[in-house]
Amino acid sequence: MAALSLTQIYLYPVKSLGGISVQHWPVDGKGLLYDRKWMLVDENNRFLSQRRLPNMALIKTRISADELILSTPEQQQFALPLQPDAGDPLEVDIWHDRCLARAVSREADRWLTDFLDAPCRLVYQPEDGVRRVDPKYAEPSDQTRFADGFPFLITSSASLHSLNEAMEHELPMTRFRPNLVIGGCSAYAEDCWREIAINGIHFRLPKPCSRCNVPAIDQDTAETGKEPLLTLKHLRRWNNQIYFGQNALHDGPGELTVGDSMQIISTGARQPPLPAIG
Repeated sequence: MAALSLTQIYLYPVKSLGGISVQHWPVDGKGLLYDRKWMLVDENNRFLSQRRLPNMALIKTRISADELILSTPEQQQFALPLQPDAGDPLEVDIWHDRCLARAVSREADRWLTDFLDAPCRLVYQPEDGVRRVDPKYAEPSDQTRFADGFPFLITSSASLHSLNEAMEHELPMTRFRPNLVIGGCSAYAEDCWREIAINGIHFRLPKPCSRCNVPAIDQDTAETGKEPLLTLKHLRRWNNQIYFGQNALHDGPGELTVGDSMQIISTGARQPPLPAIG
């Protein structure tokens, strides 16, 4: 077995918009820097995602020295500062959480509304914004931005390879929108990891990631198909949920680089409790 290493890093500056693959990236107290710092909300200040608006996948993101740049196939790109001015405060709903956000600008709202053909506002989490992680799985100090629930989602390249073989179809890892992809392990080895370390950053993996319909959405076309959910229902179903990847928390800031070695600190029973593959 090859040495365990970090093979891919992805961040998603705006929740449910296109992600960015990077070779090197800083980690702060809430996860990868700028990861899901921004989010779209509807007229009721509830978060929007590809579950409701698949075309969100077509809005790509890019980070320059001091700007976040949004682009679509049909529109001129739209740039906004990485350090925004203090916009109007508002409370937003994301799953079962209600937390503080600030509006970006009316111009950003119009640009996004025009493309998605749905009313929306772009908001961001201010530096002093606090969103705690579910205390059932986290320490009181653990925080995240606008991710579904945890600062990191970890997958492995072997798991995707095994899934693709079972489907007899090649889907990219971007379908699963992970933050960190690990190479050098067997398929679904991550189910047993409880604590790992990468370049001095300690991670806890308390909970497997149950999947919604987003992996069925082609991230380049926004078209929805049956896979990989159909195959996952046969291979990775437990308690009426399907699983791929592990949610993770981290114990401090640092930096991550593709190629960093990964160490397993502790393991446990498989989560979810499914038979090993291979």
